[in-house]
Amino acid sequence: MDGNTGYFYGLWVVAAFNVGLFLFFILGFLKPRGSDEWRSMGVVTAFLVALFAEMYGFPLTIYLLTGWLGDAYPVLQPFSHKFGHLWVVVFGGSTLAWAIVMGLSLVFLIMGYTLLSKGWAQIHAARGGLVTDGIYAYVRHPQYTGLFFFIVGFLVQWPTLLTILMAPILLYAYVRLARLEERRAEVEFDESYNDYVRKTPAFFPPLNQWKAFLTVEVPGDEER
Repeated sequence: MDGNTGYFYGLWVVAAFNVGLFLFFILGFLKPRGSDEWRSMGVVTAFLVALFAEMYGFPLTIYLLTGWLGDAYPVLQPFSHKFGHLWVVVFGGSTLAWAIVMGLSLVFLIMGYTLLSKGWAQIHAARGGLVTDGIYAYVRHPQYTGLFFFIVGFLVQWPTLLTILMAPILLYAYVRLARLEERRAEVEFDESYNDYVRKTPAFFPPLNQWKAFLTVEVPGDEER
């Protein structure tokens, strides 16, 4: 079926595949260990289910919008897959609008992948030691920053009522998890960790450090 016409939904196998694929990817970088981490990952799972269920299964948000707005909904074929990208609809529904939305979403997703992978590489190499160099010299929780970028990328590409409501809950869950991890690190590493906390932001570096933050080579990059 043409992605720009007709009803391009009901693809529950595709939805399940994408949930599994992205969950497998995120679990590869953020391996839950304790109950707090598993609870936070449960919120991520719920977000992915809500996202892909609407992207490929049933477009609840579009259904509600067309029910409320009727003929005023600004597309001729509201249930075509192209117009599931609601930002595309907001900005006129043109191919240019679609390209801009997808391009911006891709930028956020790539930044998210970069931070998740580099953070994982350093944590894996440290084998339980305190990491304060490389990407961790800019923020204390670069992997969670990467996850936040993933969420923003998905919200740009395919915003839905459920994912918009769930995104703040997900962000809160990982901010809370970061604070719990920091309390454990204070006990384990004592004053050396407190010094690191005092001079390093939690999630976002100053604006003038963003380029270095995203492009820094982590130890071992040159060998891979």
